[in-house]
Amino acid sequence: DFDFLTTENLYNLCSVPADHGDYATATYACRGFIAGAVQYHDGVIDSKNLKRLICYPKGTTLADGEAAFVTWATTNKNDKALMSELPVMGLVRALSKKYPCSK
Repeated sequence: DFDFLTTENLYNLCSVPADHGDYATATYACRGFIAGAVQYHDGVIDSKNLKRLICYPKGTTLADGEAAFVTWATTNKNDKALMSELPVMGLVRALSKKYPCSK
């Protein structure tokens, strides 16, 4: 499932088991999507002085982001509305839950 149309598609990629033949490819695709989304978030926030949605601590890795997303998506996998959203929406929901910004 190498589509990036829904949160469910991203979840399917990011949750491929380590013993699956496509594990390496799926992991790189998942982390590449996360990296692009977070870089865009950070770039827009910094250049426009907008409120941050995700406040991850220094040293947070792509693997940490992947784990946060998979945990969130596993919890919400039966919520058709959330899982049918654009994958960036699910990712931001997951990361902002794991790494909330102080109010």
